[in-house]
Amino acid sequence: MKLYTIGFTQKSAETFFGLLHQNHIQRVMDIRLKPDGQLSGFSKREDLRYFLAALVDGCRYEHVLELAPTAEILSEYRQTHDWGRYTLRFKALLDERDVPGCLDKASFTRYSTCLLCSEPLPAQCHRRLVAERLAACWPEVEIIHL
Repeated sequence: MKLYTIGFTQKSAETFFGLLHQNHIQRVMDIRLKPDGQLSGFSKREDLRYFLAALVDGCRYEHVLELAPTAEILSEYRQTHDWGRYTLRFKALLDERDVPGCLDKASFTRYSTCLLCSEPLPAQCHRRLVAERLAACWPEVEIIHL
């Protein structure tokens, strides 16, 4: 099972939707805390839902808040830039939320899924932490960062 991840910042809409189309993504799982933020541009929730259906072969959109960090964790990270502490707190939050137990594993085999966040690169982004958690619990997962 391939699990894709993508960040929308520092990508044009053409590049972003092109990557999803080229990789035959059937479902974008938005794991941002605020999918309607003013800096979201073309990736605001309702716009993204429309663009995915129209430009990526009817791709589905789902917002999954259980995979987003809390406002408190994000705020602390933005103030301290302490990635180690952020990682520890976010992983503890995933434990508390029973990730991946709270997810429908079968849906990940039914739909080619891409985790969406805002960071341009996965190195210091929670989408990588979520993908790695899923791969650790579901050993057949191969992570592909777009």
